[in-house]
Amino acid sequence: MRGRGLRQWDRVRARVRRAWRSTPREQQRTWQLVAVSAATGLVVAVGSVLVAGPWDGGQRTAERARAAEDGAPGGRHGGPERPAPSAAPVLAALGTRPAPRSPDSGDDAVPPPTGAGLADTLEPLLKDPALGDERSVAVMDVTSGQQVFGAKAGTAAVPASTIKLATGAAALSALGPDHRIRTSVVAGAGSHDIVLVGGGDPTLTARAVKGDDHPAALRQLADDTARALKKRGAGPYRLGYDTSLYSGPKLHTIGPNENLSPVVPLMADEGRTDDSDHGPAPRAEDPAADAAGAFAGMLRDRGVEVKGDPGAREAAKGARTVASVRSQPLSSLVERMLTTSDNDIAEALARQTALAAGEPASFEGGAKAVTQRLRKLELPLGGARIADGSGLDRADHVSAGLLAQVLVRAADHGHPELRSLLTGLPVAGFTGTLRTRYAQDGVGRGVVRAKTGTLTGVNSLAGSVVDADGRLLVFAYLTNGTTDATGAQRALDRMASALANCGCR
Repeated sequence: MRGRGLRQWDRVRARVRRAWRSTPREQQRTWQLVAVSAATGLVVAVGSVLVAGPWDGGQRTAERARAAEDGAPGGRHGGPERPAPSAAPVLAALGTRPAPRSPDSGDDAVPPPTGAGLADTLEPLLKDPALGDERSVAVMDVTSGQQVFGAKAGTAAVPASTIKLATGAAALSALGPDHRIRTSVVAGAGSHDIVLVGGGDPTLTARAVKGDDHPAALRQLADDTARALKKRGAGPYRLGYDTSLYSGPKLHTIGPNENLSPVVPLMADEGRTDDSDHGPAPRAEDPAADAAGAFAGMLRDRGVEVKGDPGAREAAKGARTVASVRSQPLSSLVERMLTTSDNDIAEALARQTALAAGEPASFEGGAKAVTQRLRKLELPLGGARIADGSGLDRADHVSAGLLAQVLVRAADHGHPELRSLLTGLPVAGFTGTLRTRYAQDGVGRGVVRAKTGTLTGVNSLAGSVVDADGRLLVFAYLTNGTTDATGAQRALDRMASALANCGCR
């Protein structure tokens, strides 16, 4: 399997190089994005991608049982491994189309689809009753930045987890893709007091890590803190923990829920009380206290005497830093958020956006800051209301036109800071929340990349696809009032696949 996969990969690379040499400069940006999708798909096919489960945001308790029945790989329920996906759709997207014409011809190298052609293709699919009674649809051509098909594209609807695209865009725009979130230990009021200060990193882990590119590790922070404290002299030390960075309610309006921890700036492994790293899971009631308790135990394991249990304590402004660790770059957090539909990261990024804007780091402050940042990006906000970062709140309302425009901005060479919104999208049939969707030989498999969204009665899909002529399109499909979640997902997948199979002129 490995040898065959590597030979496939060699053929793809050769085709990419030939396509690149024959592609005008103005189209190379599009081919770069296609190549990312293809590379991701084939790497998965040979077993070398990030294992991501089939979970989506929203309150979907029935998904666990369905995953067990399907034997979905990457889940926590086992089951038979699925056959390796075929590379044919990815190869088709890269190598079997005619090479774009020379720009000297005076015409577009790859012609865009027409509105009439897309209407002939999509309007019959939109009549599927599984899509509910409220729909907002937008399809845009990335090269021109123009909408080429719309059906109530400007009408706001409940987006569910597809709103994470807007959350990610706001955070990346406000902070930049290289921003890292710091977790620190600082000196306390007394000579033997230290305070663990939460900086809002939801990916901080208490588990063992390997390699250089890993989430910020509580164990590494304990190593560095122990070395620094031993230089200061014998203990015992008193450990406090500071969660003052955030304000407002800790619990989302959905209440205690397996889809989201209490939102606090200090947590380890998203407050999960099992060994999972994505999807629904039992959560700690007080993740900050649990993280501080774990940290105290790590210090003791390293020979530092810590007196009593850690207590909540606010660090003094300007307190001397004893040790600190930093998260992966914001671009990596956005990719993880989108691929696995991570609600904890989404709510953290909304608060980081609020802090950058000088707003309170709360649900309300995050929503206000995200909205302001989207307005600065000149995105269409008619009828929009953002209530949280994750899409779990049904008060969220955005249009398909807004989400499609977010994706167009992410592909724009003028906004390189937003690029991880595209690279983090799940690949149909291969990764994340789309891993178990799309048929083995489906035309959209490996070519469609999209963020999913699911709440009871709400199904959505927003992402990118290369059409039959090699044109890069972005789309957003929002449906409300659905009664058959599985049927709605299949209908949305058919609509995305139709774009991949369509020249539509």
